[in-house]
Amino acid sequence: MVLLHVKRADESQFLYETKTTVTIEELTLELVTIYNGRLKVSRVCSEIEELAKHGTMLPPDMLGLTDEQVQELNLNDEWGEKCVPSGGWTANPDPVGRRNGRQPQQRMQDVLEKAVADAKLLISKKLVQEGRILFQRNVQDALDLLRGAVMIVYPMQLPPHDPIRMEFMNTEDLTGTQASTEVIEPAKAQLWFAGKLMLADHRLGDIVGSNEKTKIIIKLSKINEGAPGREPVISEEARKQLMLQAYRRQEELKKLEQDDDDQYLNASWSDSRSLKHQVHGLDNVKFKFTK
Repeated sequence: MVLLHVKRADESQFLYETKTTVTIEELTLELVTIYNGRLKVSRVCSEIEELAKHGTMLPPDMLGLTDEQVQELNLNDEWGEKCVPSGGWTANPDPVGRRNGRQPQQRMQDVLEKAVADAKLLISKKLVQEGRILFQRNVQDALDLLRGAVMIVYPMQLPPHDPIRMEFMNTEDLTGTQASTEVIEPAKAQLWFAGKLMLADHRLGDIVGSNEKTKIIIKLSKINEGAPGREPVISEEARKQLMLQAYRRQEELKKLEQDDDDQYLNASWSDSRSLKHQVHGLDNVKFKFTK
């Protein structure tokens, strides 16, 4: 199996295994699916963290309004009355006015927080450093874990307008959000290897050879982004070692420059009378003066 180190720009994303016989078109779809799936898990985790603090999402017509404005407009959160967390809730108003402020009890908060922590571990970028492969099933396992935790706390499900439920149903609308710029549409995705675009009608083996034990770095980008930057010639660790050696050499040169140029005159080999002393047997003779 060929081991792929997938990057987005210069940032490591995940490791993936495939075969040299796979087409670039198929490979692109597989990698983009995992990449976008990781983003979805991160978005859901972020929203569940807010759910554990401030309850379910307010209806669209109540978002960002103060209590006075809600009363003045005679608005009512009907779904908030239906979607009550198991074990009850305590008031914790949302400072940004997105959620209804009905925070689940501590035990239910712990269920949500543990699910978020476990899901993040399943799709963490640190898996690259650990040499662990990320598969599509790992992403799905993370989503299932989060969905199960939400069902435990909200067995009646979340309101249909809550972004968490929309993410689970794949009906999320990311228009105008930062998340929309991060997601890559499969039809607009490209793969790059060694600074060259990998053409969709080629097979991976046509580009990297037939050795199934190859390990390569592949960069994922959008069509309109152009070619990503090349990988550095040396690794970051090797660069640090070279800089350390250069610093030590510089310090040694500084010490040599500080030494006196005539310091050698104090050495025994530079004494012009050393031969005479040896002939007369006066070499290594020491005199002691007394009063």
